[in-house]
Amino acid sequence: MALWNNELSKTFIVAEIGQNHQGSLCTAKQMIKAAKECGADCVKFQRSNLTEKFTASALARPYAGPNSWGNTYGEHKAWLEFSIAQYRELQRFARENDITFTASAMDAASFRELEEQLNVPFIKIGSGDADNVPLLRYAANRTVPLIISTGMQDWSHICTIYGMFRHRKDVGLLHCVSSYPTPAEDTMLQMIPLFRSHFPALTVGYSGHELGIQLSVASVGLGARIVERHFTLDKSWKGTDHQASLNPVEFARMVRCIRALETKISTGTESLIEQLRSILDVKEFNERELHVALKQVDVQDRKLLDSERPCSDKLGKSLIYANNVSAGTILTESDIGIKVSEPKGLSPRLYDAVVGRMVKYDACKDNPILEQHF
Repeated sequence: MALWNNELSKTFIVAEIGQNHQGSLCTAKQMIKAAKECGADCVKFQRSNLTEKFTASALARPYAGPNSWGNTYGEHKAWLEFSIAQYRELQRFARENDITFTASAMDAASFRELEEQLNVPFIKIGSGDADNVPLLRYAANRTVPLIISTGMQDWSHICTIYGMFRHRKDVGLLHCVSSYPTPAEDTMLQMIPLFRSHFPALTVGYSGHELGIQLSVASVGLGARIVERHFTLDKSWKGTDHQASLNPVEFARMVRCIRALETKISTGTESLIEQLRSILDVKEFNERELHVALKQVDVQDRKLLDSERPCSDKLGKSLIYANNVSAGTILTESDIGIKVSEPKGLSPRLYDAVVGRMVKYDACKDNPILEQHF
């Protein structure tokens, strides 16, 4: 049984440490302990196999700037990546502090490592892989519970995801907008009841990237059973995720407000806005923001938003050649990979459409697959 199904009246709250640990095992442990003290049910990291997630050109591109940990993007990412042995140490530390430990699988190799070597209780598939067709198919046929975020995806593809996983009773599907931080008008919290009505076989939740706690608390009033927020010890630290993360004071407040709202939902008849007004501090409650975030939406509103384009451009994946191929080659599944590519190639959603097509030109391994190649 998935952890979020253990207590049906209790929201499963995930503190996403991600790579906010700055590449420090000591800091990561401090964050695990702080998340437990804040009342989080789970701490989540991000596991990447860099050569499986990125093409060689993407890793080699210069990456200078205030948030960089290296001269190239590959050096930067390598600085922030823990080994399996270090993950085991963090896993033991989390167990000693009585909090669930897991990670997002940022590529297929990492998914297998998390499942087979770390034996985590569930695996997260982030928005960057929500259109990674072969990874989704592989995950759908495993037994490990899953949480899938839907940032940057349109409604049609989210329905495709649901079709892959509707046979499972241990999968969470999170409404998510991949914008850091997300403007209130783009949070579209009414997607949560839409998810619940259209995808009844899965547990619906919310992965928030907005500033503050109000909208994440509100998501519970709309039916979110899982809430995930990025977590940091200091928002001034180096890294692009810290601004949209919650510090320990904020995270602890969010947990307390969610627990209070759960009680009100079960016993009260007030409107959601009135419930939030009575729970949140004056400085946390913003009725104008709530009205904007709670605006009515329809399925066609879930599309790639303008605010998500920077994330899509930076971390969206592409179809790439997994092998060197010669002109006249009929592509098989073994010839096609999915990675963050520089430059970008065709969308991973076109995976099935590319299998079986003949390439007109020689192409090198790790290069993006483009429509003009056929």
